Amino acid sequence: MPSPLRFAAVAATVLVTACAGAPSTRKPVATKVDDTAAAALYARLDRDSQRYTNGLDLARAGDTVKAQAEMKAALDDLRAAATSCAAAAGCDQQRFVAGFDALLRRGIDGGSDQTAEGEAAAPPEEATVEPGESSPAVAQLPQLGRTVTLLKGRELSDIIALNGPVKAALEEWLTQYRPNLMTAYENYQYMRSQMWPEYEKAGLPEALLFGMLAKESGGKVHAVSRSGASGPLQFMYATGLRFGLSTVDGFDQRFDPKLSARANAAYVNEQLAIFNNNLELVIGAYNGGEGAMQRRAGRGAGALSFWDPQIYYGVSQETREYVPMVLAAAWLFMHPERYNLEFPKLAGHPGSITLKRPASIAELTVCLGQDGNAHDGWFRTLRNLNPQLDPQRQEPAGARLVVPLQLEKIYERDCAQGRWPTLAAELHSAVVPAPPPIALTRAAEAPKSKAPKTVTVRKGDTLAAIAGRTGCASRQIAAANKLRAPHYTIKPGQVLKLDGCSAR
Repeated sequence: MPSPLRFAAVAATVLVTACAGAPSTRKPVATKVDDTAAAALYARLDRDSQRYTNGLDLARAGDTVKAQAEMKAALDDLRAAATSCAAAAGCDQQRFVAGFDALLRRGIDGGSDQTAEGEAAAPPEEATVEPGESSPAVAQLPQLGRTVTLLKGRELSDIIALNGPVKAALEEWLTQYRPNLMTAYENYQYMRSQMWPEYEKAGLPEALLFGMLAKESGGKVHAVSRSGASGPLQFMYATGLRFGLSTVDGFDQRFDPKLSARANAAYVNEQLAIFNNNLELVIGAYNGGEGAMQRRAGRGAGALSFWDPQIYYGVSQETREYVPMVLAAAWLFMHPERYNLEFPKLAGHPGSITLKRPASIAELTVCLGQDGNAHDGWFRTLRNLNPQLDPQRQEPAGARLVVPLQLEKIYERDCAQGRWPTLAAELHSAVVPAPPPIALTRAAEAPKSKAPKTVTVRKGDTLAAIAGRTGCASRQIAAANKLRAPHYTIKPGQVLKLDGCSAR
């Protein structure tokens, strides 16, 4: 007999799939909302959720038969209620999706190690759930995970308007900026375990985090703009201080992926409250300044839309391009398959190594090679995960570095000892010749004297005397000035050309 907890996970997953495939919740504008019917369906959701939880308690107490009956009845009724919700005007299907997801988590996270006699234990959650993923349903149903992405109770896919500017931005990401998008996604996957939990705790969608990261820095933690904005999410120093990013022991916390994501989430939530959850205005404020956006668009429920001509054409060209690019990157993060786009499949699980011998990030990059990252090696990833370290400075043996999980074994195999760390150390210790003393440098750079182009004949001058004084041959002077032999007559005050001569 299958264990009740495994039954719960399978049954809930099947029902989430059924709910995800239900008709769209979008209704014509003229449809009348039936609040009474929706409230009754929500009440069924609450009752069935409690009944399912009671079934789990029975399973843990050992009453397997009754537990399965209770959970099956609860899930059957939930499926029927979800189907009714799809047809009821004003009923929010996402509440049922979230309810199914919560039940699945209770069945897995709250489960015991007990299994039916003779049955193998279920694999641990880590084997099937992507790192940083809070929901097993999202891991098992990635398409559902992308669509159930809410912002203040609204699905992000409904918020992002696929208007002209956003469509143009989609084309840019899919054409000349496609390499930038791929690089940003790759960088983000390795930092995801640090950044996404901060956004999740703030109740913000991951797609928005990726959209801002892709546009701001491409996932390069140490990026610095010409204006001084720094870090993966490009905080100005004063704004960073306002949201808790200071300088600690000489390290600028704007370069910390986790802390910058936390500060960014706090900023976004603050501005959402000011702009009545108008996402485009918030993104525009992040780029062009919240004060300027408030003066232009207003605050609260009376705030104008970003796409209003007086706002759209009133902001800077940079902000006018920035907002659609962030929204387009977020949209592609949720729906790559709609645009013939495939993001790289990466194992971004976090890990760590303890150095067996002194090494810098530069040396580690050499000895790690391209194993597991054939595209461009590990330098950027190691820098992103250890932003406080100088990549050229050797860290002592015993120092701990954050790395992608797959590098733990590669480090032990290739970098703890042997020829690769020896080679890396040799290259790292190479001495670049010092520049010469400044006096020699100046002498070498001093311009050479230029030969005069003319000479004025002095009283008593002869052609030979002029040739000796200027370094030119007599015949060259004579030829340039058409002087006739044998006397080469010249007179005081006469200006002679020195064409073809060079100074001594």
